[in-house]
Amino acid sequence: MRLATGGPIDGFDDYRAAVEAAPTDPVDAQLGGLMLYTSGTTGHPKGVAKAPGNAVADLLNVNFVEPGDPCLITGPLYHAAPLTFGLIFSLQWGAPLVVMPTWDAAEALRLIETHGVTHVHFVPTMFHRLLALPDEVRAAADVSSLTRVHHGAAPCPVHVKHEIIEWFGPIIYEYYASTEGGGSNVDSETWLTRPGTVGQPAEGSVVIGTDAAEPLPIGEVGLIYIQKPPVEFEYHGDPEKTADTFRLDGFFTLGDLGYMDEDGFLFLTDRSSNLIISGGVNIYPAEIDAVLLTHPAVGDGSVVGVPDDEWGESVLAVIELKDGYAAGDTLADEIRAHCREQLASFKVPRRVEFVDAIPRTDAGKISRHLLRKQFRELD
Repeated sequence: MRLATGGPIDGFDDYRAAVEAAPTDPVDAQLGGLMLYTSGTTGHPKGVAKAPGNAVADLLNVNFVEPGDPCLITGPLYHAAPLTFGLIFSLQWGAPLVVMPTWDAAEALRLIETHGVTHVHFVPTMFHRLLALPDEVRAAADVSSLTRVHHGAAPCPVHVKHEIIEWFGPIIYEYYASTEGGGSNVDSETWLTRPGTVGQPAEGSVVIGTDAAEPLPIGEVGLIYIQKPPVEFEYHGDPEKTADTFRLDGFFTLGDLGYMDEDGFLFLTDRSSNLIISGGVNIYPAEIDAVLLTHPAVGDGSVVGVPDDEWGESVLAVIELKDGYAAGDTLADEIRAHCREQLASFKVPRRVEFVDAIPRTDAGKISRHLLRKQFRELD
């Protein structure tokens, strides 16, 4: 059955009419399953269908709010993170929702102050946009009502997280998880002792391995394999992707790359699909992105690999400038020099291009596949 709630849609039944016609005491009723959609970082969002059973019940048991504590929704409610944090973790426990139609950093601060928002979910680019606001705007903002700021969805540059903790206080909670299943969590105090970590997964729940699912030693970067959740999932209509995801028995991988330190703390480096191979050397874009964001002219930035006759691929930086800065060769050279001061020479972008806006998914993640497509077509 397909139901529409906001008005008639061809091929859908009316939700209210269906509810009124349904029996009040259904016979042999069973708890349903979930099918949430991924953010579509590497292409179209994929439906993650979870088997009926405890998938819903487990989520309903999570509670970190008090009735009346407002939650700010900063992303689209069709996406798993805003949906879970907003509706399941907040609304069902009596927490009112403050919904943003679109993301705007200054507006988010206004809504936090106006409604006394206590908890919110951000992605790293939102932190960067908040920190990039004029000093007078940040100084005037009252964020004292906040008690929990959750973030995930992408690696967060270390300098960005340091600054947001300094501003908001030690109320930042990071998670490494996905629509498919969870991995780890870390609070501010723990993160400050190991900057860059996404937490210490339960022993045996995360394995770092090769593409062929062979375990790698401590400290070596590889694919992150996460223990299969109690409620199994599959990608809707894509059995081949489902099988590839479960290439290690009892574990699944999202294609994320990372490593474990000697104490079992997990660190992310990037996604395998983002990897740039230049002259046979692996280059992880997230590291370069973090350096780009420290340049005063860069409002947003990302690097991708583009074809290179000599090196196979070369590093291209795509930059969205802050107001007051003009694109040009001089600024491009300054940005490359800035990278050269902090990165190994083979990681420094060989070319810098300026755009009006970096393409991102509705969930706030960089759409690198769109950047690659755009600039490879130009080349």
